[in-house]
Amino acid sequence: MPIVVGVQIRRTKDVFDFLPEGIDLTVGDKCLVETDNGMEVGEVVSPERMIERSKKKLNRVIKKMDASDCEVVTRNIGKGKNAFERVKQKVEEHELKMKLTCVDYTFDCNKLFVYYTAEGRVDFRELIKDLGYLLKTRIQMVQIGVRDEAKMLGGFGPCGLPICCGSFLKSFRPVSIDMAKEQDLSLNPAKISGVCGRLMCCLAYENDFYHESRKNFPKLNSKVTTREGTGVIKAVDILRDEVTVEYGDGILKKLPREEVSPAGFFGKFKFRKSEG
Repeated sequence: MPIVVGVQIRRTKDVFDFLPEGIDLTVGDKCLVETDNGMEVGEVVSPERMIERSKKKLNRVIKKMDASDCEVVTRNIGKGKNAFERVKQKVEEHELKMKLTCVDYTFDCNKLFVYYTAEGRVDFRELIKDLGYLLKTRIQMVQIGVRDEAKMLGGFGPCGLPICCGSFLKSFRPVSIDMAKEQDLSLNPAKISGVCGRLMCCLAYENDFYHESRKNFPKLNSKVTTREGTGVIKAVDILRDEVTVEYGDGILKKLPREEVSPAGFFGKFKFRKSEG
């Protein structure tokens, strides 16, 4: 059973398993890894562990990065900025319907990844010819989605913190409008959408809590019995553990959930206070 470490490489922040080859690595270490695209910069994000043997070839960690390697990365970043402008100019010259996101050189500069978004397929064969001649390296075009674009570029969410996908989120979980409804959030797209324009990933974080908690609440518009008489549930507040009851005279009153029971039910209340 081979021993591997999880290493995050390139702007897409994808994590792959690599053979440490006896190199002492800890989480957070910067290293150079061998990939099918050449030598690339990576960061160890998960410690050594044993895995089952697989038919997939495992690449190796070449070395920990030192000061000279960091200087190479700095030069590559400057070189990438220049390449970005040239690629952008060529995209405009060819009038291609695509939005350039960023470019990224491998550590050895043997390959340049060009990341872009587009609504459909783009014929960039002539573009690649021009760029290969202009930049003197191999070019690989990579079409990504708007969520991946936000993940690569980073930014700040409406909460004021760095966006989740650009900081700690390793993979995207499906997010639906039903999650916003489950949490009684405003369905205004401007309030529940992230910088990518899609539903915010954080809608999924507490959805299971709301879904399970709601089972302990009476349903909206259901009849309930309280100490003040019979009424109808008009709203529930899961975080405050309260319900809003409308009585026959139109009066609305907020009550703790444990003070409400199904209509016609007497004695100990059914809707008990949640544990923890």
